[in-house]
Amino acid sequence: MTGIQDLRKEPHLSASAVNEYIECSLAYRFGRVDEVQSEYTADALLFGKCIHKALEAFYLARMEGSEFSCNDLLQEFTEQWHKAYTETTDLKFKKGDNFDTILNLGINSLISYWDELPEVGVQVLAIEEPFSFNIEGLSVPVVGVIDLVEEDENGNIIITDFKTSARAYSKDEIDKNFQLTVYHMAAKKNGYTDRDILLRFDCLIKTKVPKFEQYWTVRTEEDERRAEKKLISVWEGIEKGVFVPNDTSWKCGYCSFKSHCDAWFQGKEDA
Repeated sequence: MTGIQDLRKEPHLSASAVNEYIECSLAYRFGRVDEVQSEYTADALLFGKCIHKALEAFYLARMEGSEFSCNDLLQEFTEQWHKAYTETTDLKFKKGDNFDTILNLGINSLISYWDELPEVGVQVLAIEEPFSFNIEGLSVPVVGVIDLVEEDENGNIIITDFKTSARAYSKDEIDKNFQLTVYHMAAKKNGYTDRDILLRFDCLIKTKVPKFEQYWTVRTEEDERRAEKKLISVWEGIEKGVFVPNDTSWKCGYCSFKSHCDAWFQGKEDA
């Protein structure tokens, strides 16, 4: 399989791109079309990336049959966080947070993950698995990366996405999550057509006392049809240059393109 960086060099769509376009298509334009430099990097974004790197190392060791202790997991996160913090010159912390609070949050979150992760008979098949697939009516491929692919003792394929979140997810949010639907479609189109596919979020929740929750779901053909329609419609909007600001979103207060958005509203940027 071609690496994800190569896949992203050509026109494409992804689950995150679709979600961004729907949330605020003007922010999508700034980031993905105009390639405007964001005004800052949010600590939550960097934290999530470091958690992903630590869990990637853990599951890689599991796939290779190597020993990997809880201390190894915590050390991996600590090293990733130190490296990311040192290299990120535009890092912006949420009020009340700093280097140490985020470091402690990561350590405590991963301790919870280690303590509560079910020990079940599964085999790790792939980690950070890039994918690409096409659907009828869409002129560009859909690309992305699946965090973890496993096979259980009954032969079911388990697709897992690692999440860090400020709150727990509802069942409805999980069952309708667009990203998981895209991952289900990718798995079917890339080798698992005849297999039962289970979808899962492994979520580290950033509460005062961090906790870990697993959420399971499945997808139907109707879910896939709805996702296909959404993908096609979003690409049509992008091709036609339809980029509308959503200035009532709760995310506006945290948007890293705020000054560009203000300039757009004031007519100081081309539409």
